[in-house]
Amino acid sequence: MKPKKGGHMLRKSKKYNNEPNVAETTKNEGLAEQKITSTTPAATGEKTIIGEDISIKGSIHGRGNLVIQGSIKGTIDLDNHHLTVGPNGNVEAEVNAEHVTIGGHLTGNINALGKVEITKTAVFIGEIKAKRISVEDGAYLKAVIELEREPKPQGPAKPAVSITKGPAPEKNKPISGDGKN
Repeated sequence: MKPKKGGHMLRKSKKYNNEPNVAETTKNEGLAEQKITSTTPAATGEKTIIGEDISIKGSIHGRGNLVIQGSIKGTIDLDNHHLTVGPNGNVEAEVNAEHVTIGGHLTGNINALGKVEITKTAVFIGEIKAKRISVEDGAYLKAVIELEREPKPQGPAKPAVSITKGPAPEKNKPISGDGKN
C-alpha cells in the first residue's frame, strides 16, 4: 500500500491515549536494565500482554492491567491495576498492584491493595500482604501471609471511669473482722 502524497501510513487512534510508552535503558553493574512505563488508560480496561518469548530484567511501572506469559525479573508497580501471571509466566519480582492472579511461577513479595488469587496451576514462594487471598486446591504455596483488616466502625465513646448510683462510700471507717461494719 502506497501512501498518498502528504498522507500517513500509520494513524493515531482516537480510541486510545496517544501518549507513547516510555522505555529507558541504563547500565547497572554491567547488565542492561530496562525501565518500561505504560501510559494505557485504565478506563479502557485494556491489558498489556508480555508473551512467552519475551524476557525482561528491570522495573515495570504501569497504569494498566498486565498479563505475563514470559519471564520477568525485577520490580512490577501497577498502582490500582491487575497483574496476572499466566500459566507459562515465570516472575521473580517485588510486586505492587491492586489485584494479583497467579497461574504460573512467582517468587518474591506481593503487596496488593485488594485480592491475591493463587490458581491450581500456580507456584508461589514469598510474602503476601493483601486484604483478601484465595488459594485453589492443587496450588503450591510457601508463603508468609499478612491480611489487612478493614477498620471497624467505632460506636459511642465509653467512659474511662465507671459511674455508679447510690450513696458515696464512707471514708476512714474502720473495718471489723466480725462482719459488722
